[in-house]
Amino acid sequence: QVQLVESGGGLVQAGGSLRLSCAASGRTFSTYAMAWFRQAPGKEREFVSGISWSGGSTFYTDSVKGRFTISRDIAKNTVDLQMNSLKPEDTAVYYCAGRPAAYAGTSLPEAYTSWGQGTQVTVSS
Repeated sequence: QVQLVESGGGLVQAGGSLRLSCAASGRTFSTYAMAWFRQAPGKEREFVSGISWSGGSTFYTDSVKGRFTISRDIAKNTVDLQMNSLKPEDTAVYYCAGRPAAYAGTSLPEAYTSWGQGTQVTVSS
């Protein structure tokens, strides 16, 4: 099992940028597909972006395409989410998640076995 800890959330004005980072512990991190989800108050947890265990394939939900970029550093056991041109509707708690598989385009939360504690992102208008 991989343990995950997110960091980098905060308050930013619309149009600004934030970079979220997820630090993973465990020697099996390189065999995990990783993803970022988010959950706004009163809404279901939503898939934001995913990256395959090699980093060669990435996936994004339509609302963040062209604004967010996911990346991973296998040597450092980290997965980052660079968020640009932020909008108020991006406000949510962001979670890092992992699953012991190659494919990272799975958008169902129940498919992921490891979760971080979440980090708050607030975008003011």
